[in-house]
Amino acid sequence: MEDSGGAGGHLGPGGSAGGTGRAAGPPAGQPPGRTWIRRLAAGIGPDLALLRRSAEFRRLYAGQTWAFLGSSISFVGLPYQAYQLTHSSLVVGLLSFAELVPLVATALLGGALADAVDRRRLIRLCQLFLCGSGAALALNAAAWHQLWLLFLLAVLSTGLYGLQRPSLEALVPVLVRRDELPAAAALTGLLGNAVSLAGPLLGGIAIAAGGLPVAYLADSAACVIALLAFSRMRATPPPPDAARPSLSSVRDGLRYARSRPELLGTYLIDICAMLFGAPYALFPAIAARLGGPAVLGLLYAAPAAGALIVSMTSGWTRHVSRHGRAIVLAVCGWGAGIVAFGFAPGLWWAVAALAAAGGADMVSGIFRMTMWNQTIPASLRGRLAGLEMISYTTGEPVGNLEAGLVASVTGSVRIAVVSGGVISVLGAVVVAAALPMLWRFDARDHPGDPGLPPGHDPAPGEDPAPGEDPAPLSSGPAVP
Repeated sequence: MEDSGGAGGHLGPGGSAGGTGRAAGPPAGQPPGRTWIRRLAAGIGPDLALLRRSAEFRRLYAGQTWAFLGSSISFVGLPYQAYQLTHSSLVVGLLSFAELVPLVATALLGGALADAVDRRRLIRLCQLFLCGSGAALALNAAAWHQLWLLFLLAVLSTGLYGLQRPSLEALVPVLVRRDELPAAAALTGLLGNAVSLAGPLLGGIAIAAGGLPVAYLADSAACVIALLAFSRMRATPPPPDAARPSLSSVRDGLRYARSRPELLGTYLIDICAMLFGAPYALFPAIAARLGGPAVLGLLYAAPAAGALIVSMTSGWTRHVSRHGRAIVLAVCGWGAGIVAFGFAPGLWWAVAALAAAGGADMVSGIFRMTMWNQTIPASLRGRLAGLEMISYTTGEPVGNLEAGLVASVTGSVRIAVVSGGVISVLGAVVVAAALPMLWRFDARDHPGDPGLPPGHDPAPGEDPAPGEDPAPLSSGPAVP
Protein backbone atom coordinates (compact mmCIF):
# COMPACT_ATOMS: atom_id res chain seq x y z
CA MET A 1 0.00 0.00 0.00
CA GLU A 2 1.23 3.46 -0.84
CA ASP A 3 0.66 6.81 0.71
CA SER A 4 -1.46 8.99 -1.53
CA GLY A 5 1.07 11.79 -1.28
CA GLY A 6 0.86 15.26 0.15
CA ALA A 7 -0.42 14.26 3.55
CA GLY A 8 2.96 14.00 5.12
CA GLY A 9 3.88 17.55 4.09
CA HIS A 10 0.70 19.20 5.32
CA LEU A 11 1.32 21.77 8.02
CA GLY A 12 -1.41 22.04 10.62
CA PRO A 13 -1.63 24.44 13.56
CA GLY A 14 1.52 22.96 15.02
CA GLY A 15 3.54 23.08 11.79
CA SER A 16 6.19 25.60 10.79
CA ALA A 17 5.08 29.19 11.21
CA GLY A 18 6.09 32.25 9.21
CA GLY A 19 8.81 30.39 7.34
CA THR A 20 11.09 30.54 10.38
CA GLY A 21 11.54 26.80 10.52
CA ARG A 22 10.51 26.79 14.18
CA ALA A 23 7.52 24.79 15.33
CA ALA A 24 4.70 26.77 16.83
CA GLY A 25 3.98 25.83 20.41
CA PRO A 26 0.68 24.59 21.80
CA PRO A 27 -2.05 27.10 22.64
CA ALA A 28 -1.52 29.06 25.82
CA GLY A 29 -2.37 27.09 28.93
CA GLN A 30 -2.53 23.74 27.12
CA PRO A 31 0.06 21.09 28.01
CA PRO A 32 2.23 20.01 25.03
CA GLY A 33 1.50 16.36 25.74
CA ARG A 34 -2.23 16.86 25.39
CA THR A 35 -1.78 18.66 22.06
CA TRP A 36 0.31 15.76 20.74
CA ILE A 37 -2.32 13.24 21.88
CA ARG A 38 -5.07 15.20 20.15
CA ARG A 39 -3.09 15.37 16.90
CA LEU A 40 -2.42 11.65 17.03
CA ALA A 41 -6.08 10.87 17.70
CA ALA A 42 -7.16 13.12 14.81
CA GLY A 43 -4.71 11.39 12.49
CA ILE A 44 -5.63 7.79 13.24
CA GLY A 45 -9.23 7.97 14.43
CA PRO A 46 -12.40 8.00 12.30
CA ASP A 47 -13.90 11.31 11.21
CA LEU A 48 -16.70 11.60 13.75
CA ALA A 49 -17.29 15.21 12.67
CA LEU A 50 -19.06 13.83 9.60
CA LEU A 51 -21.99 12.92 11.85
CA ARG A 52 -22.25 16.57 12.91
CA ARG A 53 -21.94 17.95 9.40
CA SER A 54 -24.77 15.91 7.87
CA ALA A 55 -28.03 15.56 9.79
CA GLU A 56 -29.46 13.12 7.25
CA PHE A 57 -26.39 10.88 7.38
CA ARG A 58 -26.66 10.99 11.18
CA ARG A 59 -30.30 9.79 11.05
CA LEU A 60 -29.40 7.06 8.59
CA TYR A 61 -26.54 6.04 10.87
CA ALA A 62 -28.80 5.87 13.94
CA GLY A 63 -31.38 3.74 12.16
CA GLN A 64 -28.74 1.33 10.89
CA THR A 65 -27.27 1.05 14.38
CA TRP A 66 -30.49 -0.21 15.93
CA ALA A 67 -31.44 -2.37 12.94
CA PHE A 68 -28.03 -4.05 12.96
CA LEU A 69 -28.12 -4.51 16.73
CA GLY A 70 -31.37 -6.46 16.48
CA SER A 71 -30.20 -8.64 13.60
CA SER A 72 -26.91 -9.35 15.43
CA ILE A 73 -28.83 -10.74 18.39
CA SER A 74 -30.78 -13.08 16.13
CA PHE A 75 -27.52 -13.94 14.37
CA VAL A 76 -26.67 -15.89 17.51
CA GLY A 77 -30.19 -17.07 18.28
CA LEU A 78 -30.96 -18.72 14.93
CA PRO A 79 -27.98 -21.11 14.72
CA TYR A 80 -28.16 -21.80 18.45
CA GLN A 81 -31.83 -22.81 18.20
CA ALA A 82 -31.16 -24.93 15.11
CA TYR A 83 -28.34 -26.76 16.90
CA GLN A 84 -30.44 -27.08 20.07
CA LEU A 85 -33.24 -28.75 18.11
CA THR A 86 -31.06 -31.08 16.02
CA HIS A 87 -27.51 -31.21 17.51
CA SER A 88 -26.20 -31.10 13.93
CA SER A 89 -23.67 -28.66 12.47
CA LEU A 90 -24.91 -29.68 9.03
CA VAL A 91 -28.40 -28.39 9.84
CA VAL A 92 -26.87 -25.13 11.05
CA GLY A 93 -25.11 -24.85 7.69
CA LEU A 94 -28.33 -25.71 5.84
CA LEU A 95 -30.15 -22.95 7.72
CA SER A 96 -27.59 -20.44 6.51
CA PHE A 97 -27.68 -21.87 2.98
CA ALA A 98 -31.49 -21.69 2.88
CA GLU A 99 -31.20 -17.91 3.13
CA LEU A 100 -29.16 -17.68 -0.06
CA VAL A 101 -31.90 -17.80 -2.73
CA PRO A 102 -34.14 -15.05 -1.27
CA LEU A 103 -31.06 -12.94 -0.58
CA VAL A 104 -29.92 -13.05 -4.22
CA ALA A 105 -33.42 -12.49 -5.61
CA THR A 106 -34.38 -9.62 -3.33
CA ALA A 107 -30.95 -7.94 -3.51
CA LEU A 108 -31.26 -7.62 -7.29
CA LEU A 109 -34.86 -6.43 -6.99
CA GLY A 110 -33.96 -4.09 -4.13
CA GLY A 111 -31.12 -2.61 -6.19
CA ALA A 112 -33.44 -1.89 -9.11
CA LEU A 113 -36.04 -0.36 -6.79
CA ALA A 114 -33.41 1.78 -5.07
CA ASP A 115 -32.75 3.54 -8.40
CA ALA A 116 -36.45 4.00 -9.19
CA VAL A 117 -38.46 4.71 -6.00
CA ASP A 118 -38.25 6.76 -2.81
CA ARG A 119 -35.50 4.97 -0.92
CA ARG A 120 -36.67 6.11 2.50
CA ARG A 121 -40.16 4.69 1.94
CA LEU A 122 -38.74 1.34 0.86
CA ILE A 123 -36.44 1.26 3.90
CA ARG A 124 -39.31 1.96 6.30
CA LEU A 125 -41.61 -0.65 4.76
CA CYS A 126 -38.97 -3.38 5.02
CA GLN A 127 -38.15 -2.37 8.59
CA LEU A 128 -41.80 -2.65 9.60
CA PHE A 129 -41.99 -6.26 8.42
CA LEU A 130 -38.67 -7.06 10.13
CA CYS A 131 -40.23 -5.99 13.44
CA GLY A 132 -42.96 -8.58 12.92
CA SER A 133 -40.45 -11.27 11.98
CA GLY A 134 -38.64 -10.89 15.32
CA ALA A 135 -41.91 -11.21 17.21
CA ALA A 136 -42.79 -14.39 15.27
CA LEU A 137 -39.39 -15.91 16.09
CA ALA A 138 -40.04 -15.24 19.78
CA LEU A 139 -43.41 -17.01 19.59
CA ASN A 140 -41.86 -20.03 17.86
CA ALA A 141 -39.11 -20.24 20.48
CA ALA A 142 -41.60 -19.94 23.36
CA ALA A 143 -44.45 -22.15 22.22
CA TRP A 144 -44.01 -24.06 18.96
CA HIS A 145 -40.33 -25.12 18.72
CA GLN A 146 -40.71 -25.90 15.02
CA LEU A 147 -37.58 -26.28 12.90
CA TRP A 148 -39.45 -25.69 9.63
CA LEU A 149 -40.86 -22.43 10.97
CA LEU A 150 -37.37 -21.38 12.04
CA PHE A 151 -36.21 -21.92 8.47
CA LEU A 152 -39.21 -20.04 7.04
CA LEU A 153 -38.78 -16.99 9.28
CA ALA A 154 -35.03 -16.91 8.64
CA VAL A 155 -35.69 -16.93 4.88
CA LEU A 156 -38.30 -14.14 5.16
CA SER A 157 -36.02 -11.99 7.31
CA THR A 158 -33.14 -12.43 4.89
CA GLY A 159 -35.36 -11.54 1.95
CA LEU A 160 -36.44 -8.32 3.63
CA TYR A 161 -32.84 -7.49 4.44
CA GLY A 162 -31.86 -8.01 0.81
CA LEU A 163 -34.68 -5.75 -0.34
CA GLN A 164 -33.74 -2.98 2.09
CA ARG A 165 -29.95 -2.92 2.08
CA PRO A 166 -29.30 -1.51 -1.44
CA SER A 167 -31.35 1.57 -0.59
CA LEU A 168 -29.39 2.08 2.63
CA GLU A 169 -26.08 1.87 0.79
CA ALA A 170 -27.16 3.95 -2.21
CA LEU A 171 -28.09 6.85 0.09
CA VAL A 172 -24.55 7.35 1.39
CA PRO A 173 -22.99 8.96 -1.74
CA VAL A 174 -26.01 11.29 -1.87
CA LEU A 175 -25.63 12.52 1.70
CA VAL A 176 -21.88 13.19 1.90
CA ARG A 177 -19.16 14.74 -0.28
CA ARG A 178 -17.01 12.52 -2.48
CA ASP A 179 -13.90 13.28 -0.40
CA GLU A 180 -15.87 12.26 2.71
CA LEU A 181 -16.71 8.80 1.37
CA PRO A 182 -13.65 7.09 2.95
CA ALA A 183 -14.70 8.60 6.29
CA ALA A 184 -18.28 7.43 5.73
CA ALA A 185 -17.01 3.91 4.93
CA ALA A 186 -14.91 3.89 8.11
CA LEU A 187 -17.84 5.13 10.20
CA THR A 188 -20.11 2.50 8.67
CA GLY A 189 -17.51 -0.12 9.51
CA LEU A 190 -17.21 1.25 13.04
CA LEU A 191 -20.96 1.02 13.46
CA GLY A 192 -21.18 -2.49 12.08
CA ASN A 193 -18.30 -3.79 14.11
CA ALA A 194 -19.32 -2.16 17.38
CA VAL A 195 -22.79 -3.63 17.00
CA SER A 196 -21.40 -6.98 15.80
CA LEU A 197 -19.37 -7.06 18.99
CA ALA A 198 -22.20 -6.00 21.30
CA GLY A 199 -25.02 -7.87 19.53
CA PRO A 200 -23.66 -11.44 19.78
CA LEU A 201 -22.55 -10.84 23.38
CA LEU A 202 -26.01 -9.52 24.25
CA GLY A 203 -27.55 -12.40 22.33
CA GLY A 204 -25.53 -14.98 24.25
CA ILE A 205 -26.33 -13.29 27.56
CA ALA A 206 -30.04 -13.01 26.71
CA ILE A 207 -30.21 -16.69 25.74
CA ALA A 208 -28.38 -17.77 28.89
CA ALA A 209 -30.43 -15.51 31.19
CA GLY A 210 -33.93 -15.51 29.70
CA GLY A 211 -33.92 -18.00 26.85
CA LEU A 212 -34.44 -17.64 23.12
CA PRO A 213 -37.80 -15.79 23.37
CA VAL A 214 -36.13 -12.94 25.27
CA ALA A 215 -33.36 -12.69 22.65
CA TYR A 216 -35.82 -12.55 19.75
CA LEU A 217 -37.99 -9.96 21.53
CA ALA A 218 -34.89 -7.81 21.99
CA ASP A 219 -34.34 -8.08 18.23
CA SER A 220 -37.92 -6.93 17.57
CA ALA A 221 -37.61 -3.99 19.99
CA ALA A 222 -34.40 -2.81 18.30
CA CYS A 223 -36.15 -2.99 14.93
CA VAL A 224 -38.92 -0.71 16.21
CA ILE A 225 -36.37 1.92 17.33
CA ALA A 226 -34.67 1.69 13.92
CA LEU A 227 -38.02 2.25 12.23
CA LEU A 228 -38.53 5.44 14.23
CA ALA A 229 -35.06 6.72 13.26
CA PHE A 230 -35.58 5.99 9.55
CA SER A 231 -38.97 7.74 9.70
CA ARG A 232 -37.24 11.00 10.67
CA MET A 233 -35.28 11.08 7.41
CA ARG A 234 -36.52 13.22 4.55
CA ALA A 235 -37.90 11.66 1.41
CA THR A 236 -35.42 10.95 -1.38
CA PRO A 237 -37.42 10.51 -4.59
CA PRO A 238 -35.55 9.27 -7.68
CA PRO A 239 -34.47 11.65 -10.44
CA PRO A 240 -37.00 12.28 -13.22
CA ASP A 241 -35.01 10.18 -15.71
CA ALA A 242 -34.62 7.18 -13.38
CA ALA A 243 -34.90 3.78 -15.04
CA ARG A 244 -38.02 1.83 -14.16
CA PRO A 245 -37.35 -1.39 -12.22
CA SER A 246 -37.18 -4.22 -14.75
CA LEU A 247 -35.06 -7.13 -15.85
CA SER A 248 -33.51 -4.83 -18.43
CA SER A 249 -32.40 -2.36 -15.76
CA VAL A 250 -30.91 -5.22 -13.73
CA ARG A 251 -29.02 -6.38 -16.83
CA ASP A 252 -27.68 -2.85 -17.28
CA GLY A 253 -26.15 -3.08 -13.81
CA LEU A 254 -24.65 -6.48 -14.56
CA ARG A 255 -23.16 -5.24 -17.85
CA TYR A 256 -21.58 -2.28 -16.10
CA ALA A 257 -20.03 -4.54 -13.45
CA ARG A 258 -18.58 -6.82 -16.16
CA SER A 259 -17.08 -3.79 -17.92
CA ARG A 260 -15.03 -2.94 -14.81
CA PRO A 261 -12.51 -5.77 -14.11
CA GLU A 262 -11.27 -4.11 -10.92
CA LEU A 263 -14.85 -3.79 -9.66
CA LEU A 264 -15.61 -7.39 -10.58
CA GLY A 265 -12.47 -8.41 -8.71
CA THR A 266 -13.72 -6.85 -5.46
CA TYR A 267 -16.86 -8.97 -5.70
CA LEU A 268 -15.09 -12.23 -6.55
CA ILE A 269 -12.34 -11.92 -3.95
CA ASP A 270 -14.85 -11.37 -1.17
CA ILE A 271 -17.09 -14.22 -2.30
CA CYS A 272 -14.07 -16.53 -2.32
CA ALA A 273 -13.00 -15.48 1.18
CA MET A 274 -16.46 -16.08 2.62
CA LEU A 275 -17.17 -19.20 0.58
CA PHE A 276 -14.14 -21.08 1.93
CA GLY A 277 -13.01 -19.12 4.98
CA ALA A 278 -16.21 -18.55 6.98
CA PRO A 279 -16.28 -21.10 9.83
CA TYR A 280 -19.39 -19.72 11.59
CA ALA A 281 -21.43 -22.89 11.17
CA LEU A 282 -18.84 -24.69 13.30
CA PHE A 283 -19.06 -22.23 16.21
CA PRO A 284 -21.98 -23.96 18.00
CA ALA A 285 -20.12 -27.29 18.01
CA ILE A 286 -16.91 -25.60 19.21
CA ALA A 287 -18.79 -23.62 21.87
CA ALA A 288 -20.54 -26.76 23.13
CA ARG A 289 -17.11 -28.15 24.08
CA LEU A 290 -15.82 -24.88 25.51
CA GLY A 291 -18.65 -23.63 27.70
CA GLY A 292 -22.03 -23.14 26.02
CA PRO A 293 -24.01 -20.05 24.89
CA ALA A 294 -21.73 -17.47 26.52
CA VAL A 295 -18.72 -18.88 24.67
CA LEU A 296 -20.75 -19.01 21.46
CA GLY A 297 -21.44 -15.29 21.75
CA LEU A 298 -17.74 -14.69 22.39
CA LEU A 299 -16.73 -16.57 19.24
CA TYR A 300 -19.23 -14.69 17.11
CA ALA A 301 -18.11 -11.37 18.63
CA ALA A 302 -14.35 -11.93 18.27
CA PRO A 303 -14.06 -11.00 14.55
CA ALA A 304 -16.06 -7.86 15.24
CA ALA A 305 -13.70 -6.93 18.08
CA GLY A 306 -10.72 -6.96 15.72
CA ALA A 307 -12.67 -5.09 13.06
CA LEU A 308 -13.73 -2.52 15.65
CA ILE A 309 -10.11 -1.81 16.54
CA VAL A 310 -9.33 -1.22 12.86
CA SER A 311 -12.37 1.03 12.49
CA MET A 312 -11.39 3.12 15.51
CA THR A 313 -7.90 3.64 14.07
CA SER A 314 -8.94 4.05 10.45
CA GLY A 315 -7.59 7.56 9.91
CA TRP A 316 -4.61 6.13 8.05
CA THR A 317 -6.90 4.87 5.29
CA ARG A 318 -7.34 8.44 4.06
CA HIS A 319 -3.71 8.41 2.92
CA VAL A 320 -3.83 5.12 0.98
CA SER A 321 -4.53 5.37 -2.72
CA ARG A 322 -3.81 1.82 -3.93
CA HIS A 323 -7.14 0.44 -2.85
CA GLY A 324 -6.91 -2.72 -4.96
CA ARG A 325 -3.62 -3.79 -3.44
CA ALA A 326 -4.95 -3.11 0.05
CA ILE A 327 -8.00 -5.30 -0.63
CA VAL A 328 -5.95 -8.26 -1.88
CA LEU A 329 -3.50 -8.16 1.02
CA ALA A 330 -6.29 -7.76 3.55
CA VAL A 331 -8.13 -10.83 2.22
CA CYS A 332 -4.89 -12.81 2.54
CA GLY A 333 -4.75 -11.60 6.15
CA TRP A 334 -8.28 -12.87 6.72
CA GLY A 335 -7.35 -16.35 5.48
CA ALA A 336 -4.21 -16.42 7.62
CA GLY A 337 -6.26 -15.51 10.69
CA ILE A 338 -8.71 -18.35 10.03
CA VAL A 339 -5.81 -20.81 9.71
CA ALA A 340 -4.47 -19.57 13.05
CA PHE A 341 -7.94 -20.05 14.57
CA GLY A 342 -7.98 -23.66 13.41
CA PHE A 343 -4.65 -24.36 15.16
CA ALA A 344 -5.43 -22.33 18.31
CA PRO A 345 -4.57 -24.37 21.45
CA GLY A 346 -7.21 -22.74 23.68
CA LEU A 347 -10.20 -20.40 23.83
CA TRP A 348 -8.34 -17.10 24.15
CA TRP A 349 -5.88 -17.98 21.39
CA ALA A 350 -8.92 -18.77 19.23
CA VAL A 351 -10.53 -15.44 20.11
CA ALA A 352 -7.31 -13.58 19.28
CA ALA A 353 -7.01 -15.32 15.89
CA LEU A 354 -10.62 -14.53 15.02
CA ALA A 355 -10.07 -10.90 16.06
CA ALA A 356 -7.03 -10.67 13.75
CA ALA A 357 -9.08 -12.13 10.89
CA GLY A 358 -11.89 -9.66 11.56
CA GLY A 359 -9.45 -6.75 11.53
CA ALA A 360 -8.12 -7.80 8.13
CA ASP A 361 -11.67 -8.16 6.82
CA MET A 362 -12.45 -4.62 7.98
CA VAL A 363 -9.48 -3.23 6.05
CA SER A 364 -10.79 -4.96 2.94
CA GLY A 365 -14.30 -3.67 3.60
CA ILE A 366 -13.23 -0.03 3.98
CA PHE A 367 -11.38 0.01 0.67
CA ARG A 368 -14.03 -1.97 -1.19
CA MET A 369 -16.77 0.41 -0.04
CA THR A 370 -14.65 3.46 -0.89
CA MET A 371 -13.88 2.13 -4.38
CA TRP A 372 -17.56 1.38 -5.00
CA ASN A 373 -18.89 4.72 -3.78
CA GLN A 374 -16.25 6.85 -5.50
CA THR A 375 -16.36 5.28 -8.96
CA ILE A 376 -19.89 3.96 -9.62
CA PRO A 377 -22.23 6.43 -11.41
CA ALA A 378 -25.14 7.71 -9.34
CA SER A 379 -27.66 6.43 -11.90
CA LEU A 380 -26.48 2.84 -11.28
CA ARG A 381 -25.73 3.09 -7.57
CA GLY A 382 -28.77 1.16 -6.34
CA ARG A 383 -28.35 -1.74 -8.76
CA LEU A 384 -24.64 -2.02 -8.06
CA ALA A 385 -25.36 -1.83 -4.33
CA GLY A 386 -27.51 -4.92 -4.82
CA LEU A 387 -24.64 -6.72 -6.54
CA GLU A 388 -22.25 -5.61 -3.82
CA MET A 389 -24.53 -7.01 -1.15
CA ILE A 390 -24.69 -10.32 -2.97
CA SER A 391 -20.89 -10.42 -3.11
CA TYR A 392 -20.35 -9.93 0.61
CA THR A 393 -23.34 -11.88 1.93
CA THR A 394 -23.93 -14.90 -0.32
CA GLY A 395 -20.47 -16.34 0.18
CA GLU A 396 -21.07 -16.83 3.88
CA PRO A 397 -24.26 -18.98 3.66
CA VAL A 398 -22.61 -21.25 1.08
CA GLY A 399 -19.43 -21.18 3.14
CA ASN A 400 -21.31 -22.29 6.23
CA LEU A 401 -22.71 -25.23 4.30
CA GLU A 402 -19.23 -26.03 2.96
CA ALA A 403 -17.74 -25.90 6.47
CA GLY A 404 -20.49 -28.15 7.85
CA LEU A 405 -20.04 -30.65 5.03
CA VAL A 406 -16.26 -30.82 5.38
CA ALA A 407 -16.56 -31.26 9.15
CA SER A 408 -19.16 -34.02 8.67
CA VAL A 409 -17.20 -35.86 5.97
CA THR A 410 -13.80 -35.65 7.65
CA GLY A 411 -15.05 -35.86 11.22
CA SER A 412 -12.71 -32.99 12.10
CA VAL A 413 -13.66 -29.39 12.83
CA ARG A 414 -9.97 -28.41 12.63
CA ILE A 415 -9.60 -29.71 9.08
CA ALA A 416 -12.71 -27.81 8.02
CA VAL A 417 -11.43 -24.54 9.51
CA VAL A 418 -7.78 -24.73 8.39
CA SER A 419 -8.52 -25.88 4.84
CA GLY A 420 -10.96 -23.01 4.41
CA GLY A 421 -8.40 -20.43 5.51
CA VAL A 422 -5.75 -21.80 3.17
CA ILE A 423 -8.13 -21.79 0.20
CA SER A 424 -9.11 -18.18 1.01
CA VAL A 425 -5.49 -17.08 0.65
CA LEU A 426 -5.04 -19.05 -2.57
CA GLY A 427 -8.28 -17.63 -3.92
CA ALA A 428 -7.11 -14.06 -3.31
CA VAL A 429 -3.90 -14.77 -5.22
CA VAL A 430 -5.81 -16.35 -8.13
CA VAL A 431 -8.28 -13.43 -8.41
CA ALA A 432 -5.45 -10.87 -8.31
CA ALA A 433 -3.59 -12.77 -11.05
CA ALA A 434 -6.68 -13.26 -13.23
CA LEU A 435 -7.82 -9.63 -12.85
CA PRO A 436 -4.60 -7.59 -12.59
CA MET A 437 -6.50 -4.31 -12.81
CA LEU A 438 -7.70 -4.97 -9.27
CA TRP A 439 -4.11 -5.16 -7.99
CA ARG A 440 -3.15 -2.04 -9.98
CA PHE A 441 -6.17 0.08 -9.01
CA ASP A 442 -5.11 3.50 -7.71
CA ALA A 443 -7.67 6.06 -6.57
CA ARG A 444 -5.47 8.86 -7.93
CA ASP A 445 -6.23 7.60 -11.43
CA HIS A 446 -9.98 8.04 -10.81
CA PRO A 447 -10.44 11.61 -9.55
CA GLY A 448 -14.19 11.49 -9.89
CA ASP A 449 -17.14 10.27 -11.91
CA PRO A 450 -19.41 12.83 -13.56
CA GLY A 451 -22.39 10.82 -12.42
CA LEU A 452 -21.53 11.26 -8.77
CA PRO A 453 -22.47 14.34 -6.74
CA PRO A 454 -19.38 16.59 -6.65
CA GLY A 455 -20.01 18.07 -3.24
CA HIS A 456 -22.01 17.89 -0.09
CA ASP A 457 -25.74 17.82 -0.74
CA PRO A 458 -27.43 19.06 2.43
CA ALA A 459 -30.97 18.01 3.13
CA PRO A 460 -33.64 20.71 3.01
CA GLY A 461 -33.36 22.80 6.14
CA GLU A 462 -29.78 21.75 6.83
CA ASP A 463 -27.01 24.33 6.64
CA PRO A 464 -24.45 23.72 3.89
CA ALA A 465 -20.88 22.99 4.82
CA PRO A 466 -18.64 26.05 5.27
CA GLY A 467 -17.69 27.59 1.94
CA GLU A 468 -20.30 25.66 -0.02
CA ASP A 469 -23.55 26.69 -1.63
CA PRO A 470 -26.78 24.94 -0.81
CA ALA A 471 -27.64 22.20 -3.28
CA PRO A 472 -30.58 19.82 -3.63
CA LEU A 473 -30.24 16.13 -3.00
CA SER A 474 -28.78 14.56 -6.10
CA SER A 475 -31.55 11.98 -6.16
CA GLY A 476 -34.19 14.66 -6.69
CA PRO A 477 -36.02 17.33 -4.73
CA ALA A 478 -37.13 16.25 -1.29
CA VAL A 479 -40.80 16.02 -0.51
CA PRO A 480 -41.80 18.06 2.56
